[in-house]
Amino acid sequence: MARVKKGVNAHKRHKKILKQAKGFYGQRSKNFRAANPAVMRALRSAFVGRKNKKREYRRLWIARINAAARANGINYSNLMNGLKKSGVELNRKMLSEMAIYDAAGFAELCELAKKAN
Repeated sequence: MARVKKGVNAHKRHKKILKQAKGFYGQRSKNFRAANPAVMRALRSAFVGRKNKKREYRRLWIARINAAARANGINYSNLMNGLKKSGVELNRKMLSEMAIYDAAGFAELCELAKKAN
């Protein structure tokens, strides 16, 4: 049986990692042994970052809703509870957008929530 050598496969794998490491500093972009752990770490950080982005946006929306709600004489907790009781199913992103761009509509929602509490 013929001898199997892994040169082609190793070269392909190395090229793939070095392509992903493009733009890294110094040896991390040129040398496979330095680039491999840097790329693995970068991919891991990117995965975590995608999860954190969702968390950060939710925090931002809640802060905006709370600020607008307090301007209308109700706090965030009572607003959300009142909206749930009155059957309004708007997510936090849309409530945040309303608070910024449609102050009159948001004020109506606040009045609705006050009545429901």
